Amino acid sequence: MRARRASCAVVAAVLAGVVGCTGGTPQRAAPPSDGTIRFVAYDFSENQVLVEVYAEAVRRTGLPVTVDRAGATREVVEPALEQGVVDVVIDYLGTVTQFALRQEVRGRPPEEVRTELEQALGPRGVTVLDPAPAEDQNGFAVSSTFAGEHHVGRLSELAPLAPDLVFGGPPECPDRPLCLPGLEEVYGIRFKEVRSMPSREATVEALQVGDIDVGLLETTDARRFSAPIILLIDDLGLQPHENVVPLVRTAVLDRWGDRLRRALDETSARLTAQEVVALNRAVDIDDLTPQEAAKQWWERQ
Repeated sequence: MRARRASCAVVAAVLAGVVGCTGGTPQRAAPPSDGTIRFVAYDFSENQVLVEVYAEAVRRTGLPVTVDRAGATREVVEPALEQGVVDVVIDYLGTVTQFALRQEVRGRPPEEVRTELEQALGPRGVTVLDPAPAEDQNGFAVSSTFAGEHHVGRLSELAPLAPDLVFGGPPECPDRPLCLPGLEEVYGIRFKEVRSMPSREATVEALQVGDIDVGLLETTDARRFSAPIILLIDDLGLQPHENVVPLVRTAVLDRWGDRLRRALDETSARLTAQEVVALNRAVDIDDLTPQEAAKQWWERQ
């Protein structure tokens, strides 16, 4: 359940690139005249703070960096990266590979998934760097009270209960294969009612007061550690490995060399799931901006 809204700046640039297509092949955009390395974020807070963390690492090497913080959908960002509208995207291994290959990758080791992603994106002018140890998968949560009353701890145990349950998730959930369609296909789960939730914060609140029975929360969402809710175990393996992974235009790597690659790879090496949870807590609970959270994180490093 990644980004929803589209950044006007990125959308306009992508549309301009599409207009310039000939014979169905996009014309690669020229590098910006000021030579900056252009990062773009998806439209959810975790990705925004991760982009700031990676951008700060590059900035600390003395390389020029800009960050598009408006946010955009994957359907906009991925073409923008391939067309040279943006230079660096911080993505999630399973989701982006499934998007690029148009096929499922669940149940496969991350090394194999990364190889397939490299083979798909390499000819398109995009390099896949080292994934981080940190993963952020879709998770399905219930309140501790619900879990105790119904004796559930695994997703498969929801199947017989689901016809009487209310599910709450992002508006795109009914269309995304790793959300409701995946629950139906892999687990046979069909809920009585599906409600669109405006935010993860609203999902947590609705679970606690009983407005919904099951809600979508990412596994690194810091709010789930400070509320009486639990994530159900994905015992049939619906979710693929979702290691945080930088995608970079190959031409930009060629231009800036090891300084850029090393800064990004060393950042990935530091990012564990616990570190991502801490970054999310700083933004979603402590009310820091993504930029502030990223700078504090680097100061601790």
